[in-house]
Amino acid sequence: MATVIEFTSPADEFPLGTVFENLSEVTVELERLIPHDTLIIPYFWVRGAAASDIEAAFEAHAGVVDVELIDSVEDEYLMRAEWETEYFGILNALGKANVVVLSGVGTKDGWDFEVRGEDRSAISEFRTLCQDHDIPLEVTAVHSLLPLQGDSYELTDPQREALVLAYERGYFDSPRMASLEEIADELGITQQSLSSRLRRGHRRLIGGTLVRDQAD
Repeated sequence: MATVIEFTSPADEFPLGTVFENLSEVTVELERLIPHDTLIIPYFWVRGAAASDIEAAFEAHAGVVDVELIDSVEDEYLMRAEWETEYFGILNALGKANVVVLSGVGTKDGWDFEVRGEDRSAISEFRTLCQDHDIPLEVTAVHSLLPLQGDSYELTDPQREALVLAYERGYFDSPRMASLEEIADELGITQQSLSSRLRRGHRRLIGGTLVRDQAD
């Protein structure tokens, strides 16, 4: 059964975290992770600084092969970076264990990740790789991903809780009756974690309803 874990890691323990050394107000959000034979290429959104400053900050990392600006939307930038696999970090551990990144959001205060393995053995392999390479991480939640049936829509318990509470508090109303900060405080999590849970929950709901209905 597919297993999802949420974990945190210090800002400087993830290659993209080098940007926070000089640009403390930046937020980085992973878009996707593509393993290659010799490179690992993550796509990510960055906000909170100019594109030129962001590129310079990333290129200062010893393991970076290339950083490229792909697109921009207002003050957010979609970028791509390539790292040598000789630099072993969280990216490499995820790729070797065949664990999928569902979300990853980083600030100067640290990283919040949600990842999925096809079974518990994949998650176990990922954690073992991190331990063997002294990569610090703190697991904050572990849960099985139930098959699509009834009204589950493959939502994890934290995603369901976040979506329901946001709905009940009027977060989705226009105008909004509650802010992201207020809901995050009530759940006892960071705003970045809440934003990630809402986004992933929306994606799974759409995939299990609108897209599935069209496919049928």
